[in-house]
Amino acid sequence: MKFHTEYLWFNTPKHREYVNITPRVEEALRKSGVKEGMILVSAMHITAGVWVNDAEDGLLQDIDEWLEKQAPFRRDYRHHRTGETNGDSHLKSLLVHHQVMVPVTEGKLDLGPWQQVYYAEFDGQRRKRAIIKVMGE
Repeated sequence: MKFHTEYLWFNTPKHREYVNITPRVEEALRKSGVKEGMILVSAMHITAGVWVNDAEDGLLQDIDEWLEKQAPFRRDYRHHRTGETNGDSHLKSLLVHHQVMVPVTEGKLDLGPWQQVYYAEFDGQRRKRAIIKVMGE
């Protein structure tokens, strides 16, 4: 079995931002030489996430509005008593989760016709990273 690891670094200009990382995941797969296997993509921060969904701007706005409704910014989060102001960012990360597994078949990401891989940043404007781990034959 082969393994290949890459790190993606982010420093988003916005506090909340959604970055389509599918081309970077495909590039890591190409470099790995794996033809059959799996790819783990995982945000390495507790205020970020990774998901697979449609790459459509209206949907991204809908997701952003839904997340804000489910976990709105509030000044009264207990977490803020520590001096932090990102309690909502932690909750948003829980809603989208921090990692995905993507199947690899015949050397390609085996995604549905509209599926793309996204890095979701909920507490941006500072340096963070995600890991891509390709595993297979």
